[in-house]
Amino acid sequence: MMNSNSRLFDCIAYQLNNFSKPDMFGAKENGTWKMYSTAEVQQTVNRLSAGLLQLGVSGNNMTIEQQDKIALISRNRPEWLMLDMACQQIGAALCPIYPTTNITELEFIFNDAAVKYVFVSGQDILDKVNNVRSRIPSLKNVYSFDSIPGAEYWDIVTNMASEEALAKVETIKAAIQPEHCATIIYTSGTTGTPKGVMLSHRNIVTNVVHSKNSFPFEDNVNGKALSFLPLNHIFERMVSYIYINSGNAIYYAESLDTIGDNLKEIRPTLFCTVPRLLEKVYERIMAKGAEQTGIKKKLFYWALSLAEKYDNRISGGLWYNIQLALANKIVFSKWREGLGGNIETVVTGGAACQVRLIKIFTAAKIPIYEGYGPTENSPVICVNRKSKGGTRFGTVGPCIEGQEIKLAEDGEICVKGPSVMMGYYKRPDLTAETIIDGWLHTGDIGVFEEGTFLKITDRKKELFKTSGGKYVAPQPIENKMKESPFVEQMMVVGAEQKFVGALIVPSWPTLKSWMQQKGIPFTTVEDAVHNPKILELYRELVDSFNKFFNHVEQVKKFELLPYEWTIDSGELTPTLKLKRKVIMEKYKAAVERIYN
Repeated sequence: MMNSNSRLFDCIAYQLNNFSKPDMFGAKENGTWKMYSTAEVQQTVNRLSAGLLQLGVSGNNMTIEQQDKIALISRNRPEWLMLDMACQQIGAALCPIYPTTNITELEFIFNDAAVKYVFVSGQDILDKVNNVRSRIPSLKNVYSFDSIPGAEYWDIVTNMASEEALAKVETIKAAIQPEHCATIIYTSGTTGTPKGVMLSHRNIVTNVVHSKNSFPFEDNVNGKALSFLPLNHIFERMVSYIYINSGNAIYYAESLDTIGDNLKEIRPTLFCTVPRLLEKVYERIMAKGAEQTGIKKKLFYWALSLAEKYDNRISGGLWYNIQLALANKIVFSKWREGLGGNIETVVTGGAACQVRLIKIFTAAKIPIYEGYGPTENSPVICVNRKSKGGTRFGTVGPCIEGQEIKLAEDGEICVKGPSVMMGYYKRPDLTAETIIDGWLHTGDIGVFEEGTFLKITDRKKELFKTSGGKYVAPQPIENKMKESPFVEQMMVVGAEQKFVGALIVPSWPTLKSWMQQKGIPFTTVEDAVHNPKILELYRELVDSFNKFFNHVEQVKKFELLPYEWTIDSGELTPTLKLKRKVIMEKYKAAVERIYN
């Protein structure tokens, strides 16, 4: 295993020496899967480094201000990590940017970081970059991973690699230190301008080492990971380095829409996800179950009710275990087949996952491990473990080795250790507010269960006060109500109001089949959300969940909304969290109706 004095790019040599693979990376190109061997990746990375040197890219004196910045705006693909490592080897700082970033933020980031070159994938992203190009004085050129008109194809850069430049790469590479900045990640904060989180090699490498040992990620030369969470997010990127250091091949999903097909084609052993995508998988399974008839349908719901009772820490007893084993053979085996049939591990993070989902999937032998950590900690702080007794549903698990956690007086989670960021780029003021005496203040509120398992109770910024002065934490209420098959999405409102309200997006497949059973004709989604019978159904549903919460937290009034919130329509962040401010603004009229 790499040690904490390694630099991130050392993982290539490590893999080459320990488990050289024909498929370090795999990607679908023109309809067929193409493999990139470890040796091939090493060669491409070195040539790309050499080409960048020829373009005049440099770490200069290796102070963060002086390191040249390269921007990357691309979906996940093998070239992503190749460019990442090529920049690291010559001391340039990579600034990955979400493909969904809006023009204003894009221009801000390019100028804030004084970006020299940009690498893109796809025409839509190229158009966006060209839109702001004239306003970015530092920008010298744009290269594309796809051959598209209006941009130079990236192999122009690798073709510049001369023997002399390749030799120079080796010299520079040897001088890169673990404390040098490897990347600046601009977090698309749900508020204000983006902040550039500076992470050093040591920050990320220690997180790779400590996460790998704690979880543990065993070395597995036959392991295959499917990668689809955006690499712009430090979680998927850090985990990619774990895969490389554990001998696992990395295959890239074509897009979020093709995950289902790609799972069946690649038959991966592991992947990382966010709860929203698990909810989608679950909804698909439930829709299939509802279509069944007769004995098959009975079996489906019998298996489901067993899974809902599953507890990983208390045995259900002999009879329960026999039944569950049977359910696994006849019902859940089909679920596993749908995920490719080989899944051993799923790690989820980025937002709270419904406990019910974790229970059901784990009972069905699709073990889901929830973890937690912010970009500012490179990112993992906690994760549930594979070891016996190392997982507690509803928590994000114990702290990984090599770091300390403490809870501030107000319950805020603070962490100290080698993965805490170098700071925010050009913002010493914000850095000083966030890192105090070495402790990173996460802005999340938590409690410890059994003294070791961290449970996140809410986001400090999301807590709100009613006009009666009582604090309300929206996430637990939303997550509980989303357990209903009728609720697709939900946002709790009520800051400075007398009571708590909610905006609810119905799950249309479930609702439509209920309407059919009740003989209610379906015309449009707009009509349906005003239908008195449907409103009555949701009223009863909300009331049935209110009993889980204290009086102040109970949802008194709600509005049904016809359309799902998405990244494209602007209500979700790229990691599928709710942009509460945007939703409040967009559905102002609906919120006003709740409080009129």
